Amino acid sequence: MNKFTKEAIILLQNMIAKPSFSSEEDETALLIMQWFSTHNIKFESQNHNVWAKNKFFDASKPTILLNSHHDTVKPNKAYTRDPFKAEIIDEKLYGLGSNDAGGSLVSLLTTFVYFYHHENLKYNLVIVASAEEESSGQNGLNSMLSIIPTIDIAIVGEPTLMQLAIAEKGLLVLDCYAHGMAGHAAHGLGDNAIYKAMEAMDWFKTYQFPNISDTLGKVKMTVTQVNAGSQHNVIPAVCHFVVDIRVTDAYSNQEVLDIVKENVDIEVKERSLRLNSSSIPITHDIVKAGITLGRSTYGSPTLSDQSVLTCPSLKLGPGDSLRSHTADEFIYVQEIEEGIQIYVDLLNRVIV
Repeated sequence: MNKFTKEAIILLQNMIAKPSFSSEEDETALLIMQWFSTHNIKFESQNHNVWAKNKFFDASKPTILLNSHHDTVKPNKAYTRDPFKAEIIDEKLYGLGSNDAGGSLVSLLTTFVYFYHHENLKYNLVIVASAEEESSGQNGLNSMLSIIPTIDIAIVGEPTLMQLAIAEKGLLVLDCYAHGMAGHAAHGLGDNAIYKAMEAMDWFKTYQFPNISDTLGKVKMTVTQVNAGSQHNVIPAVCHFVVDIRVTDAYSNQEVLDIVKENVDIEVKERSLRLNSSSIPITHDIVKAGITLGRSTYGSPTLSDQSVLTCPSLKLGPGDSLRSHTADEFIYVQEIEEGIQIYVDLLNRVIV
């Protein structure tokens, strides 16, 4: 294990030991600020987001954002280990947030330090250790985009086994309300809102969006919650249900919402339109550089801070997405070492 990896592992262990649920990341933010100070790097912070730019930042050059988050979900009840005890056993580093996305964050922080003092880079580097990613909160990366320099390309650190996620599905959540008229079930009077809702649910189940993404496939709509009725003998006047829609780069969230409203005869309210899909062309230099390093490309079904970016973005990081939010979360030490090396090799091919 080299010096860079050892420092990254120690930082990650210290972060795991500090609970950092979304909007409660003050202690891990302090650790990241201390990391920058130790390496004599000027930084700024806001709402638990910590950011810095390379020493020889030049506003006339394009800028690459390096981003990952330091908040976590809460540990689930299936944990058999202390989620805040960072132990290395059989080359696995255990602890909440180790895989999602602590391994990516410390690897990116290490990569940023590696390039910080380089002169005459083709691109500037800006790094943001962001808050509130897990909750898609208002004080996360989205709140920093008007503060940091304009970004031209982004590498978002999430567990991808260091493969290149060149596209990511967006998220659109709909609250749907079917309205009827209450009445006594024995008399059959009234207008049953559940039946109206069932007609709309059938459309959500069967409709196929015509545009299919090369990397992400089809838009997927799933009814996930239903609520109606007050007692057995009253025909319900309202039925509320929730639809989870995973949007590909073939549509914007607004376009999907417009299609939904054109096809269902119920009230539809969107919770947010800002979590759009994202992508980067496979012909982009940073993707081609990754391919030359033996990395494969794919489309990711999971949401990340890419959703708030409007520039081309690549999701790439150590660890396995299938371990995220699981009990006894872990990341292999070797994955972090490999992650740092690949990040450095990738950027060497693009910015040096």
